[in-house]
Amino acid sequence: MGADVKFCGLVREEDARQAAMCGVRYAGVVFAESPRRVSAEQGARVLDAAGRDVARVGVFADADAEAIAGAVRAARLEIVQLHGDPSAREVRAVRAATGARIWAVLRLTGAAPAERVAELDGEADGIVFEAYVPGRLGGTGRRFDWEAAAAGARPRVSPLIVAGGLTPENVAVAIAALAPDVVDVSSGVEVRPGVKDHDRMRAFADAVRLARVAR
Repeated sequence: MGADVKFCGLVREEDARQAAMCGVRYAGVVFAESPRRVSAEQGARVLDAAGRDVARVGVFADADAEAIAGAVRAARLEIVQLHGDPSAREVRAVRAATGARIWAVLRLTGAAPAERVAELDGEADGIVFEAYVPGRLGGTGRRFDWEAAAAGARPRVSPLIVAGGLTPENVAVAIAALAPDVVDVSSGVEVRPGVKDHDRMRAFADAVRLARVAR
């Protein structure tokens, strides 16, 4: 088995349709503070354009469980991606409020902290390794140290999602280093924030497929 692809930060329906044409498994919209932020209604339209075969992901930070639950209902989300380095308790609370699967984001500067990975492993439905950039949620084009992360802790039960600084040119390196279940890209396939480059989307999906064959 190789990595699946998530295209995140989608704000345009045509980009969501292109994501589906690339055969990706996940499409994401952002409800947290970001240049790619959408309303629940816009998020629903964008994810509808991706079609039924693509899982619907919403990205949140600094929102309470009830507010997240409202967006989940309005945009018919299947997965909530929780930023802000959530605790296992927060993961359980949001799952109880929403009924959605929960991906918990750990922002890294080097190796993943073993105690935090252990806390979330099996509690979260996925653990996202993302680059830590002060004051920024994601979509910065910055990568963390994949080699340091590979040498450190990683989840044993929960799927591993890798985000941050991925591009068509380097995603195979990240896959070789970390063997993630999902690779998550936003700015690495954009012309500018929120506007995806369809050629780069195709190139990214192709690079992931080729990396699967190589593994």
